[in-house]
Amino acid sequence: MTSPPPGHGRTPPPTASTDTPPPPRRPEAKRLSPTTPPGAAPTATTPHSPTAPPEPPTAAKSCVGPGSRADSPPDPGTDPGSPWANRSFRRLFGSAALGQFAANTHHVALPLLALAALDATPAQVGMLAALSTAAFLLIGLPAGAWVDRLRTRRLLIAADLTRAGLLASLPVAWWLGALTLTHLYAVSLAHGCATVFADVGSQSLLPRLIRRDGLVRANAALVTLMAVANIAGRGAGGVLVAALTAPVALACSAAAYLASVFRLTRLGAVPSPAPAPRTPLPAQIREGLGHVLGHPELRALVLSATLSNLGGAAINTMLPVLFVRELGLSPTALGLFWATGGIGLLLGARLARPVAARVGYGRALLLSLTPAALLVPLADRGPWLGVAGAGWLLVMMTIGSNNVLAVSLRQQLTPDALLGRMNATFRFMLTGALALGSAASGLLAEFTTLHTTLWTGAALLALAWLPLLLSPVRRRKEGT
Repeated sequence: MTSPPPGHGRTPPPTASTDTPPPPRRPEAKRLSPTTPPGAAPTATTPHSPTAPPEPPTAAKSCVGPGSRADSPPDPGTDPGSPWANRSFRRLFGSAALGQFAANTHHVALPLLALAALDATPAQVGMLAALSTAAFLLIGLPAGAWVDRLRTRRLLIAADLTRAGLLASLPVAWWLGALTLTHLYAVSLAHGCATVFADVGSQSLLPRLIRRDGLVRANAALVTLMAVANIAGRGAGGVLVAALTAPVALACSAAAYLASVFRLTRLGAVPSPAPAPRTPLPAQIREGLGHVLGHPELRALVLSATLSNLGGAAINTMLPVLFVRELGLSPTALGLFWATGGIGLLLGARLARPVAARVGYGRALLLSLTPAALLVPLADRGPWLGVAGAGWLLVMMTIGSNNVLAVSLRQQLTPDALLGRMNATFRFMLTGALALGSAASGLLAEFTTLHTTLWTGAALLALAWLPLLLSPVRRRKEGT
């Protein structure tokens, strides 16, 4: 779920007015510090909150640059409360679109390259998927503290350049006849490390570009993009593999990452939180963990998403084996099945806001269709393939809706100074669940059967809503 990938994370209810311009500058109020008790949300008078203009740059600290929220007036004829009125958001969205295409094409092509070129076993395919997300277990938590210290735009550019170079090495090695499984493993792990910083950085950057009362709309746009990319990217990935081979599809992914870098270079400087006193890295990591696990709503969100990712990883890892090896279907069929899930993500993202407005924020998060995952293991040739596809679409509808509502809620509940660590804690647990689910699914399929593995993943997905039911989230009316 990424996360795969991931990534990935995990992108619209009524919020404080999103249709009014930012309020006039108020006298500076006490800023939330990193030691704010868990669960405390930033107030409207926080100097560096997205609801108030940041301080003007000085010679000692330039935290606002061209195209940032603070100095980019809304374009004429646009809704000032809309994220699309923000030039920096539009550029970030363009970069994200290219990155999503690259990630989804790579998601299809990499396991198919291992199966076709190296005759990989189910356990080896599972290890390949696990390594792609293992980086979140290895460096996920410290990455959050580093993101809070570093310039986010430069970090995102470096991550995309790294991913482009890694993926480009695979078609070159294949063309030279030097491709090995060890090379695939190394690229998968290193690509995952770059994705850690890209994912944590991008989610931490958004609240610095967008007013807090516009986060739901911005996240809805990004999850909609993710859904469209799942449809187009994975569908195109399957077609590219079938028509031009997996190495060519991976070369296309590398080119998309390079195009994303070009968009990021036009983003300019962005507002940064006020510098906090330097504290040891372990203390910063503990602070992020305490903020997430000590807050009852954030804790429920992360536990629910962890169960969802464990189950989803088990299913997604074994789908290439099921389609290509057991059912004898084409890579195009696999890409189209995954594209069905993208349609579900799109529907969920578009319905999240009106559903939450009608039934309440908490109830919208509890309207889970994940038990439909129990239809996926029924996949077979003929009509049962359609039944499994319908089940997958319903599962992904829930995930699409929750990505909008849950991501917006956790951003609202977190002060600016903790955004990187909060996002890293979520990514550590969620993408760590993907790594563990992928590795466990490969071993389970090796020692039991493929369908036992699929049923296990479906059961985990079907139970993912329980932590939300047992938490205060169910009583929440709005996302602020």
